[in-house]
Amino acid sequence: MRVNSLTRRTSQGFAQLFIFLGVALFAPAWTLDFWQAWVYLFIFTAASALITAYLWKYDPKLLESRVKAGPRAEKEKSQKLIQILASMAFIGTLVVPSLDRRYLWSHLPIVFVIAGDVLVALGFLAVFFVYKENTFTSATIEVAPDQRVISTGPYAIVRHPMYAGALVMLLATPLALGSWWGILMIVPMTFVLVLRLLNEEKFLRVNLPGYPEYCRKVRFRLVPLIW
Repeated sequence: MRVNSLTRRTSQGFAQLFIFLGVALFAPAWTLDFWQAWVYLFIFTAASALITAYLWKYDPKLLESRVKAGPRAEKEKSQKLIQILASMAFIGTLVVPSLDRRYLWSHLPIVFVIAGDVLVALGFLAVFFVYKENTFTSATIEVAPDQRVISTGPYAIVRHPMYAGALVMLLATPLALGSWWGILMIVPMTFVLVLRLLNEEKFLRVNLPGYPEYCRKVRFRLVPLIW
């Protein structure tokens, strides 16, 4: 019964993601003649499907925790608000380039679009390595009863490698969609992401044994040698 429930929720979540991306990318553009969006949609959904398939086979418990995502899944009011802001910023990251396509504000050389697509894929790859290394990577800020500090793999480089990978993907999205103006959404997206990781660190320092020591060992939160 639990497996059937996970199958249903995973399938529903994936279908909702595909529909959401399709609407956000093509409705503001008011056209399906947007090849950059088609390529981006393929990379996003293919990467998401591959990661989901891996978790389904090797870490269904993590997949189950990842299915429970979004503002309603958070327990703290501050994180609910941060998740709402993050959702709005992500929507803007898709909608602004779509409007750009409709009104032809930008003219990006194809080499920039290809570079953006490659970076989006690399961002997903970084997130995959995080899932592979850390089975406690819940979609909500919480501490599992058997959770321990992970300090190996990408966690030996920065404290929040999943956010680092997500940031690469998000920063590359406007380029992949052929929009200079979409790059403006980097500011609110980065701001919200930093708010979330600082709030998460505050929670983990109090609730996860060994985390303060880990923070002293790994100095950089998001970008190696910078911050």
